[in-house]
Amino acid sequence: MIGASSSLFRLGRAGYILAREGVFSIIAPPADLPTLPRLGLSMLRLLERRGISERNKGERLSAALNRLGPSYVKMGQFLATRPDVVGPELAQALSSLQDRVPAFGMQEAKKVVHEALGKPIEVLFEHFSEPVAAASIAQVHKARVIDADGVARDVAVKVLRPHLAERFKADLGGFYLAARVIEALHVPSRRLRPVAVVDTLARSIQLEMDFRLEAAAMSEMGEISKDDADFRVPTVHWDMTAKSVLTMEWIDGIKLNDQEALKASGHDLKALGETVIQSFLRHALGDGFFHADMHPGNLFLDRDGKLVAVDFGIMGRIGPQEKRFLAEILYGFITRDYRRVSQVHFDAGYVPSTQDVDTFAQALRSIGEPIHGRDASEISMAGLLSQLFEFTEVFGMATRTELILLQKTMVVVEGVARMMDSNLNLWNTSEPVVKRWMESNLGPAAKVKEVTGGLASLGAMTASLPEMARRAERLSASFDTMGREGMRLEASTVAAIGRAEARESRSGRVALWVIALALSAIALNLWS
Repeated sequence: MIGASSSLFRLGRAGYILAREGVFSIIAPPADLPTLPRLGLSMLRLLERRGISERNKGERLSAALNRLGPSYVKMGQFLATRPDVVGPELAQALSSLQDRVPAFGMQEAKKVVHEALGKPIEVLFEHFSEPVAAASIAQVHKARVIDADGVARDVAVKVLRPHLAERFKADLGGFYLAARVIEALHVPSRRLRPVAVVDTLARSIQLEMDFRLEAAAMSEMGEISKDDADFRVPTVHWDMTAKSVLTMEWIDGIKLNDQEALKASGHDLKALGETVIQSFLRHALGDGFFHADMHPGNLFLDRDGKLVAVDFGIMGRIGPQEKRFLAEILYGFITRDYRRVSQVHFDAGYVPSTQDVDTFAQALRSIGEPIHGRDASEISMAGLLSQLFEFTEVFGMATRTELILLQKTMVVVEGVARMMDSNLNLWNTSEPVVKRWMESNLGPAAKVKEVTGGLASLGAMTASLPEMARRAERLSASFDTMGREGMRLEASTVAAIGRAEARESRSGRVALWVIALALSAIALNLWS
């Protein structure tokens, strides 16, 4: 009861802050509401701060969620990956949400590092700065280490916020309460499974608060991209990394959200925009593993002109079927082969077989045709995906979270690339990567490889046929013997069953006899 009361109080406080920042009119536009909810929204708008309506949606959401604290910031960032839940427009506004959480004190940071690594900061580092960046999960310090060769190297030390787990646990209680109320009172929302959404958020936060997992993701991406000419990730210092501390190479570079510095650098920003898109597609299509939080604050341009990604707390993985889906849908839109795109949706099981392939292709044409022949600056992946999401309900398409994360990342990547070059043509930029993947995985060479693999499997199965035949023969003989002579049990087995029978109930005896019969038929006869 106390827990429920606490959650209710937290939700009430959150509602007040959201109303003050004018968020409710963003979430639910008055024109879309029935009379009674519209009246309630009008009353909530009386609480709005003066002049709040003049600020854009992203600013209002950011201000409200940052006032509410780290849990709500993470909830906002998480919902930005679920346009199927909050709608494409609100998801896009949430995508601009940046952490603006005050840093915690140096003494607390030193304590976290000491407890995590077992040594005081003065022993571990030659120098340890005040925080240079602070976010909802952690803050970053610049430090200097002396390596085994006696060379001083700058590193970035990411330190987990103290008592964060307890704070998240308390706030998640409120999220669960809200989700259950929504499911109970709003029947249409049950299709989107609000409680399951909070479950996913809780799991995501649990993983993100373990920096060993982030370090592993960074290391894996480093191996994947080691041969990339235009993309890299920082090196992990494993000996100074633990659950609550992550130490990595310090990146001397320009953040991609610093437009003035980028222009002054003299680097080719048009090429940089292409690199942003092509590196993402290369990793998603080629490796099925991609950075799923590629906002400009997580991307740097280093001195050598390479794109450097940081913050690997949110990663995406897709399997062979999803990779093919992504490649086929992009290539289908590029070549205007809408029926092919439609068929891919059906083959992957994303559209129920009860729907019509040609009708869905017609819907896709209504998305694709308007973008062809228009100026590149007017073509938006965000707009395309928004319309795709509108069709999900019409055609009974099931929500696929792995594809939603992929699609959300594509929208963010497109936005970052357009910051570098407002006239960037998404399709022309994507085509070389997509075409190369299609040729490698669906072309003649791929078919030969597929046939070769099939022949190898067939050969392995053929080689095992004699042994399979011998086992089948022994099994047949054992059943013949059982039919003539009945079941034979070892004395030890009979004794064990007798002892158990004295102790267990009738249901337990039945279970033991079933086990004994199975063991007798297989263990005593099949392999004798």
